[in-house]
This record gives sequence, C-alpha cells and structure tokens, in this order.
Amino acid sequence: MTAAPEQSAARERAARLADAAARSAGVHLRTVDDVAGLAAVADFFSDVWRTPRSTPPYPAEVLHSLVHAGGAVHAAFAGDRLAGASVAVFGRPADTCAYSLVAAADRGLGYAVKQAQRAWLLERGARTLRWTFDPLVGRNARFNLVKLGATGSEYLVDFYGPMTDGVNDGDESDRLTVTWDLAAPRKPDEIAGRAAAPVAGTAPDGGPLAHRSRDGRRVWCRVPDDILALRAADPALALRWRHAVRDVFVAAFAEGRTATGMSRDGWYTLTREEDSPA
Repeated sequence: MTAAPEQSAARERAARLADAAARSAGVHLRTVDDVAGLAAVADFFSDVWRTPRSTPPYPAEVLHSLVHAGGAVHAAFAGDRLAGASVAVFGRPADTCAYSLVAAADRGLGYAVKQAQRAWLLERGARTLRWTFDPLVGRNARFNLVKLGATGSEYLVDFYGPMTDGVNDGDESDRLTVTWDLAAPRKPDEIAGRAAAPVAGTAPDGGPLAHRSRDGRRVWCRVPDDILALRAADPALALRWRHAVRDVFVAAFAEGRTATGMSRDGWYTLTREEDSPA
C-alpha cells in the first residue's frame, strides 16, 4: 500500500531531523541486533541505573527477544564508545502505536537518540510513541514536554512498586506517561501568568507547591530542583515531595487535565484540551 503524501512527508522530515540531530551531537546512531552489541547496551543500562552488570535492569537476552519480536534497540556511538541507547516495541493498536521501553544517553545526546527512534518508527507506520518517566525529574519533564513536544497523558501511582536500583531505591515509583505524536509533535505550552495566580498548596520545603489560575484554565505544579540528589541526602523529604506532587497531579488529571509544559525553574503546566487557545 502506498503511503499518503502527508505520511511520506512526515517520514522524510523525521529522517532529515534525525540525521541533523546526530551530526550536531557528534554521534553515529544505528539499530543493534547482534549478541555482542546487545550485551554492550545491557551493560550501558546497568551503569546508568547503578546496578551490577551481572544483574542488569534490561538483560541482553530480553533485548534480543524484543528485537526478534519486531522491536528496535537503537545505540548512539561517539567514536567507538557507546553513549546512549533506546528500546522501542509496538503497542496497542500495533499498527499505529509504539512504546519506548527505555532510553538513556550521555548529557546532550538524548535528542538525537529520540529522533532516530522516531524516524525508524514512522518508516514502519507508527503514528504515536508512549513512554513513562519519573515526574519529579524536572529536566526530563522539560526534555519530553518542551524539547520533543510530547504530552503528559496519564499519571501512574507507584507504577513499578518497590525498586532497588541505585537511582530509585527508597522512593515510590510514580510515573508520568507521555504520548508523542510522531508526525506532528505538539508545540509546548509556556503560557505566562503563574506568578499572579493564587497559591493552591504548600510544598515540603515551605514554598508554593501549586498555583491555579483564577479562571481555572491552568494549574501549575512545582517539583524539587534535583530529586536525585535530594533522595540521596534526605529520603524522607524526597518522599514528602513525591506525595505532595502526586496529590496535585491526581486531582488535576481527574479534572481531565494533561501535562503540556515545564518551565526552566521547575513548574509543570497542566491544562484541559477544551481550555487551550485555538
């Protein structure tokens, strides 16, 4: 079946953007399906999540099975050094939706990795890509919502249950699902007005936790500056932040809101589609 002109154009744009992002980052990206290559990716993920390489969070044999099932492992190489990787599988409905199981990269390389993943999926007919991340990690939120143009579409309470890796141990595993329109990423919502909106909650550090606009069209929620450092230094305080942010998000999503923006100073924007400007 011949692809519609708009689909072909989206694929061509994605391929050009992926190539440009890789050149800008100084990396070479390719899919990996051999045993040695997948073992190197498994080791890379072990280092990122601070687990022994003997017990990686994503074992090589699991990665191999996912590739064999039609998924893809992308790897970014800076010279001969593995500097980033991602894993995508097809979701529901399998002919249009895909799921990014995991992605990690050295600082500054994440955009190139995601664009390679996007181009590969569009070439195979996918229209959207979903994945989850820790909503307390503000820099990841800004990358996902602003840099990529995805939407925070679902809040998941303690999604994985207890986690024992070197990054998440001691916390509860709330996750925010993001949905990325691969053909037409959303423009980020960075509407001003937060400072003038009434305060709608106090954060564990004593500062404002949330603002709600007087017309009800916007809710803003703050996350800590560096949850990973805070979790290591004061796990009890980090957990109080988890519960505080969870309360705001659960209430906002119950109102039909999604996460559509993240400011540089750590504030989410939560909106309803019917309240968005035309």
